[in-house]
Amino acid sequence: MPGQVLDKDFLWGFATASYQIEGAPEEDGRGPSIWDKFCKIPGKIADASSGDVACDSYHRTAEDIALLKATGARAYRFSISWSRVIPLGGRNDPVNQKGLDFYVKFVDDLLAEGITPMVTLFHWDLPEELDARYGGLLNKEEWVQDYANYARVLFKAMPKVKYWVTFNEPWCSSILGYSTGLFAPGHTSDRTKSPIGDSSTEPWLVGHNFLIAHGTAVKIYREEFKPTDKGQIGITLNGDGVYPWDPEDPLDVAAAERKLEFSIAWFADPIYHGHYPASMKAQLGSRLPEFTPAEIALVQGSNDFYGMNHYTANYITHKTTEPEPNDFLGNLTTGFIAKNGDNIGPETQSFWLRPNPQGFHDLLLWISRRYNFPTIYCTENGTSVKGENDLPLEKILDDEFRAEYFRGYITALAQAVEDGADIKGYMAWSLMDNFEWAEGYETRFGSTFVDYEGGQKRYLKKSAKVVGPTFEKFIKKE
Repeated sequence: MPGQVLDKDFLWGFATASYQIEGAPEEDGRGPSIWDKFCKIPGKIADASSGDVACDSYHRTAEDIALLKATGARAYRFSISWSRVIPLGGRNDPVNQKGLDFYVKFVDDLLAEGITPMVTLFHWDLPEELDARYGGLLNKEEWVQDYANYARVLFKAMPKVKYWVTFNEPWCSSILGYSTGLFAPGHTSDRTKSPIGDSSTEPWLVGHNFLIAHGTAVKIYREEFKPTDKGQIGITLNGDGVYPWDPEDPLDVAAAERKLEFSIAWFADPIYHGHYPASMKAQLGSRLPEFTPAEIALVQGSNDFYGMNHYTANYITHKTTEPEPNDFLGNLTTGFIAKNGDNIGPETQSFWLRPNPQGFHDLLLWISRRYNFPTIYCTENGTSVKGENDLPLEKILDDEFRAEYFRGYITALAQAVEDGADIKGYMAWSLMDNFEWAEGYETRFGSTFVDYEGGQKRYLKKSAKVVGPTFEKFIKKE
């Protein structure tokens, strides 16, 4: 068991995202996002739902803050709805003052209660108009300029924010939005799912554009705002832990490394090393965009901290065939059972998620070593519970499975710090049950139960009261 290894000002708290909790899609001038449109397409969302009401957080910010206070949280990571601030999204489109004022007040209210805001500029909900106007994320010239303008509007309006995240999980926007079609805007080569999209090229173009937009926003913040506001800015990347399916097979060992490169290093290598991973260049060839010297100058070094989202781990098996044109994993397969029969962790409600704290520890050290020990903020970590949505309320509130997940993962984080990682914060996903994207409301990730049928009432679960006390064991006393 690690000792008291975390700084006394370690930032722990909870995280959410605008489209998943806010509701009020047309109130006070908000414009539609690509998720508002996507949810209206039959068959895209498991329960045919949307974020139209969700947790009704647009009307309940005081309740949200009260929940945070009840947990003892020191910080809250939330995202801004771009189309609430600039309804049409573009740099020449009007700013919606009511939308902007909503977030300014929320930041003030959090700070008044001693809770540090961590603000994500973009958590997947692109203004629909930008997608219709010029192809959204696929259009580097237009979209990067519009994003830069949006970022500047927020930096200017909220000087009290000291932690900015440019993008949440660009891998998901790129792969799930432009390869598999599972997420908005739903592009894919599979014509049974979408009339538009090229899974072999579009995700790599979108990923490249994310990096350019990130570097552009960071440059603006550092040059125009950081000298006076003294904040930090970084990007949040998602990544799963990996183990070779057969640790004695060098090809499985190499495939496990390649899995990390195709997910994490795709974005982190350009930021920290100035180029894409060699394994991606080898497989993708000319489909992987090349950086211009000006783009490298913009992107390399553009992180004050590394934002890490993490949930699960996989066993990795190499493939012996040539990579498929639409392959995005690195010519490998992922699974939960090892060659020797070991199971990576218990089942959850999410087909892709099984708890494995050791994978988290190992991944924190992999990131640390590959990128010269950057400051890391774990910006999301959490779990669904198998069958939770079908349980009676008293059993939902007694979510020992999630509580144990947090205990295990927080202990693994502390162990990683003891082993040399520089970790300054942790945001549990999520503060409350919410709209779980393509899974709708069938899957719950919250440490607070939200009664969607009963007027969005909230009830703290056991897990909400576990995060703080677990961290207290590892935070240095004076």
